[in-house]
Amino acid sequence: MAVAELTEAERQSALADLSEWSLSREGKAIERKLEFGDFSEAWGFMSRVALLADTHDHHPEWFNVYNKVEITLTTHDAGGLSERDVKMAKAIDALL
Repeated sequence: MAVAELTEAERQSALADLSEWSLSREGKAIERKLEFGDFSEAWGFMSRVALLADTHDHHPEWFNVYNKVEITLTTHDAGGLSERDVKMAKAIDALL
């Protein structure tokens, strides 16, 4: 099943529901930066996201240093941001 890249209007609508996320990579991705109390808390969050990602079969790009986590979502098969990224972002937000 082909995954379609979101249109500009769809991107803007999705971001309205994802207030903690911002467009990146010239509108081809969304990202969120988080800060936790310590490394263990950050790692625990990343572990929960990893399990969620396997359930959704959609895996984030991310970066971690001590208590900071940066998450980027994009759909390579669609060539940019898709509904899969929006659903994953909402699922990640629900963990917090």
